[in-house]
Amino acid sequence: MPFQSKNCILFIGFMTHKQHYEGLNEQEVRESRLKFGANILTPPAQVPLWKRFIAKFNDPLIVILLIAGMLSIGISFYEFFVLHEGKEVFFEPVGIFIAILLATGLAFFFEEKANKAFSILNQVNDDEAVEVIRNGNTTNVPKRDIVVGDLVLLNTGADIPADGELLTAVSLNIDESSLTGEPICKKSIKPEEFDNDATFPTNHVLRGTKVMEGHGLFRVKKVGDATENGKVFTAAQIDNSVKTPLTEQLERLGTLITWASYGFAALILVGRVLMYFNEFDFEWVHFIQYFLDTIMICVTLIVVAVPEGLPMAVTLSLAYSMRKMLQTNNLVRKMHACETMGATTVICTDKTGTLTQNQMRVHEMQSDDKNALHAALMREGIAVNSTASLDLSAPEKPVALGNPTEGALLLWLRDQGLDYQTMRDEVEVIDELPFSTERKYMATLVRSTAVEGKKFLYIKGATDIIRHFCSEIAGNHSWDDINSQLLQWQNQAMRTLGFAYLELPETATNNLGAGIIPKIMQGETEIDAKFTFLGIVAIADPVRKEVPAAVKECLDAGISVKIVTGDTPGTAKEIGRQVGLWTAQDTDRNIITGPELAALTDEELRKRVLDLKVIARAKPMDKKRLVECLQSLNQVVAVTGDGTNDAPALKAAHVGLSMGDGTSVAKEASDITIIDNSFLSIGRAVMWGRSLYQNIQRFILFQLTVNVVACFIVLVGAFMGTQSPLTVTQMLWVNLIMDTFAAMALAALPPSRSVMNDKPRNRKAFIITRAMWQRIIILGGIFFVSLFAFLLMLEYSKTEEMLDLLQFNFTAHRELTAYELSLFFTLFVMLQFWNMFNARSFATGRSAFHLKNCRSFLFILFLILIGQILIVELGGKMFSVTPLKIIDWVIIIVSSAGVLVLGELFRLISGNKTSS
Repeated sequence: MPFQSKNCILFIGFMTHKQHYEGLNEQEVRESRLKFGANILTPPAQVPLWKRFIAKFNDPLIVILLIAGMLSIGISFYEFFVLHEGKEVFFEPVGIFIAILLATGLAFFFEEKANKAFSILNQVNDDEAVEVIRNGNTTNVPKRDIVVGDLVLLNTGADIPADGELLTAVSLNIDESSLTGEPICKKSIKPEEFDNDATFPTNHVLRGTKVMEGHGLFRVKKVGDATENGKVFTAAQIDNSVKTPLTEQLERLGTLITWASYGFAALILVGRVLMYFNEFDFEWVHFIQYFLDTIMICVTLIVVAVPEGLPMAVTLSLAYSMRKMLQTNNLVRKMHACETMGATTVICTDKTGTLTQNQMRVHEMQSDDKNALHAALMREGIAVNSTASLDLSAPEKPVALGNPTEGALLLWLRDQGLDYQTMRDEVEVIDELPFSTERKYMATLVRSTAVEGKKFLYIKGATDIIRHFCSEIAGNHSWDDINSQLLQWQNQAMRTLGFAYLELPETATNNLGAGIIPKIMQGETEIDAKFTFLGIVAIADPVRKEVPAAVKECLDAGISVKIVTGDTPGTAKEIGRQVGLWTAQDTDRNIITGPELAALTDEELRKRVLDLKVIARAKPMDKKRLVECLQSLNQVVAVTGDGTNDAPALKAAHVGLSMGDGTSVAKEASDITIIDNSFLSIGRAVMWGRSLYQNIQRFILFQLTVNVVACFIVLVGAFMGTQSPLTVTQMLWVNLIMDTFAAMALAALPPSRSVMNDKPRNRKAFIITRAMWQRIIILGGIFFVSLFAFLLMLEYSKTEEMLDLLQFNFTAHRELTAYELSLFFTLFVMLQFWNMFNARSFATGRSAFHLKNCRSFLFILFLILIGQILIVELGGKMFSVTPLKIIDWVIIIVSSAGVLVLGELFRLISGNKTSS
């Protein structure tokens, strides 16, 4: 029936209630807004750009580097102005600060770049028009102007702008999936129809949800931040400052390096002071000069001990993984989330849209397909006896509009190659009765095209209601068979419908005032109508095809998976069964509802939380509490979600994983967005995270071996009464350039699927494992002994080329020549060069000579070799070197390659394990 004005709609739409609604007047609107605020969500405070950059300097290793850099600057000024040395003394501090800026700058650049991709996610359309009653008239106002007390009209397709209590509701169904995970919730004002187990009251509607069917009127009770949507949005902004496992590990490593370097420096200081009093007569001027020289040696050693390349290695590894993870549909917003995924022990996932497709589909249909007439009538009835439609603007991904259950039937027709719209256009609809919860069926009277010249009355709805209209069943089925099938589907938490038709004789259709037709159209059920029962259908939100395998992959990797949903326990448990999470061995201890969870004390929840697999009827804060409880038990928690309801938990978790088609609030709260919405991509993220952690371990293994050797060389050099055999500029090359290249080489190593066979690592375990300590100590010890022996040979024999050492012409102790220092420097670098192959093969179970998919690694090693040759041949005074003979290069490169043989033997003896 067409209406001429909104006032008519107001009157007729609610005329059964015999009530006229005036709504608020302008004065009441202003008073309400002053008292309760505007209907807008408070946006998160934006941290200034400079503060975000400064925050990158909070890394413990960066702090150590800053201290070392400041000390190095002080020493360089002393050397330049007091000792009158050249400008090259400033190379060391400059190199340190270049390392700091590269590490912090890269991290800042990649995170800001990711933030730009999210810049539009938090935009809310507060100017959207909302239909309200004010001053006795229906009018449109912007959503931001809705106030507490407003009367808001609801129609199919409308977005609900605020929280409120229903005053009228006619066949009203709401999509609450963004808040509770439920795609369809029936709303009513009749107490007998209230669902006591529902997440939110049946007679309430909530901001951020959508009307799928029917119409109604509600009075606004809460607006803006006070709404359930607003509470979730506010909670999503809470920053718990949860430390990632990698942050904790690097803090411990930074502490270890700091105290170790201080210990070495203290030994040098005490030892040299004792040597002074043992060898010299005390003179203030001479002692001060000697003491300052000792301080410089100590500072040099501290600088050597600090791994400038480690922050760079971590940043490059994270940035590389961040870029590569995007290729596996993981858009990483926060860099450390890459590695944290590898430490994950628990994944709390929502159901709708993550495990399921968030689109109701026909699971199975039982009908008489062998009979052409029955099959044609079944399809025509589905097409015309429906209020749903399909959005085919993207033909490859049609979207159901209206009631999701009816939309599933239209999608089924499309899968059969039938155009529902064409079938509707060809059929003449004579009369129709919409579905209601009271009668539990809908009916449409049509002039058919399936059987020319015939008229049929199609009905569909609850099978137990429709069967009372039926006198026969199409096909070879009995009611016992049908009831058995229905029970099986219902036990699987599926929605079921029955279909029937009645062929109308001409005399009945010519006089609709007589017979049974008016009774059916008026919703009567106790009549003898002689319908033919066509069949039944099971409809469900199907599990994504890839999810069972993805869940199994996570379970096999030692990761616990928990389903958290606002849906019913039966539906949630069935989805858990379909994805392989819920098994026959599980009991009531493994499932809980939101109200039951809320009733538990924190201590009671801690005792039970690890056993839980399904949390049904959960409210947004239930999920957040679950995450925090798991974290209190030292679990590393990842949370998946696509709705506004998931945002608090996404923010509270160590890693928040939002879905690509999720709400903007969910994406803003997350660390990673799964672009393809696939749970399978989560497994890829875990694999990348675990492989990344191993890459960082490999760099630490390589770096600390270098540093241990360098520290002991400087220490021994100090006690031998000489300056360090490695000059400041040479150490700059070893500690900065070579470390940076090594970070690039080891960070770019591809992930290994074998890491998914391991259990999650203990987040409390130190990043340096026993196997790593063994390699650092043994290989570092061998390198030190070799280099120390080589140093002694150079100091007690005149060497003009490497072959001279074979003559064993030893002399008295003497100072090393520039050529001899160049030999020592080159041997030191080449030992570490070959040791990088050992570091690369650590924890791979493969030989160092296995170089498949390592082109980047080999290229960077080539650059290191070329760089060393150029520095020695062209570096001159700046690097305190002199060119070497070709024979010397050959001997040093070949002899130092013995490191590879040592590494292979070590791997054969001790195995390839990352931990004890």
